[in-house]
Amino acid sequence: MNHTPAVKLKKLIDKMGLENLTPEIDISHIKILHPDINRPALQLAGFFDHFSHERVQIIGNVEYAYTCSMCQEAKTQVYEKIFSHQIPCVIYARSLQPDDEIRELAVKHQVPLLSSSKTTSDVMAEAIRWLKVQLAPSISIHGVLVDVFGEGVLIMGESGIGKSEAALELIKRGHRLVTDDVVEIRKVSDETLVGSAPDITKYMIELRGIGILDVKTLFGVESVKNTQTIDMVINLEDWDRDKEYDRLGMDEQYTEFLGNKVVCHNIPIRPGRNLAIIVESAAVNYRQKKMGYNAAKELYNRVQRNLMKNKDQDDDDE
Repeated sequence: MNHTPAVKLKKLIDKMGLENLTPEIDISHIKILHPDINRPALQLAGFFDHFSHERVQIIGNVEYAYTCSMCQEAKTQVYEKIFSHQIPCVIYARSLQPDDEIRELAVKHQVPLLSSSKTTSDVMAEAIRWLKVQLAPSISIHGVLVDVFGEGVLIMGESGIGKSEAALELIKRGHRLVTDDVVEIRKVSDETLVGSAPDITKYMIELRGIGILDVKTLFGVESVKNTQTIDMVINLEDWDRDKEYDRLGMDEQYTEFLGNKVVCHNIPIRPGRNLAIIVESAAVNYRQKKMGYNAAKELYNRVQRNLMKNKDQDDDDE
């Protein structure tokens, strides 16, 4: 299921601790649709070609000093034109304050004016970082996401196969739950996928025959986590005697979410297999590969060296 990304302006204000300079404007309906920020220096100078009006606008020292050098009539005209483009808001960095005429224009065009005590660079960096995560392309899938030794492991499989039970055992072994049943995946970059829980099911886990458990209450705050990068996928499936499963792991298998490939392991399930230990081992092995050591390749190299050694001995015997 795909979501059209949008962030309410109020969430940005609360997240960054911004001061609302125009409280008379109703901001409940204002949404931000673009993660990048624009500094309207050229627009203040009168150049409006390629104006990124859909972005949050930030006024820093340079822009503020330039407008202070303008006569009131010219300043009013240029702000009138900027506000008429239906921009989402204007943030004044370094606790800078607009004059009364600018406030009146903002109220007239229903453009909120906000203020931050941080430097312009800090405001931009924080806003872009947070908005890129919030506005990243996203999907919701059925699965369980856990943090195992710092690696984000997405456990997938058919309903009732044991995903939640495996997650509960991992939690008891000291690992952390991110979400059960529904995983919201956001593509924050071409290499990074971040998973989180829907607000309504956050910290909850469902066990058939028992019901809903509050993991945070039962096991403490150290047993849960709000977000986690998705590093690998464990796909649980019923054991099929006729199917041939990978026993060496020489070739990596991948699955794809939002155009990003993630390492995937298909794990056959049969009575007596400890899923928690299997998931832990897969996570540790994945971390080992990232550090440059591949056990399957090491075994292959040992076999090759042994074959060469035996061949050399046979040649000497001849």
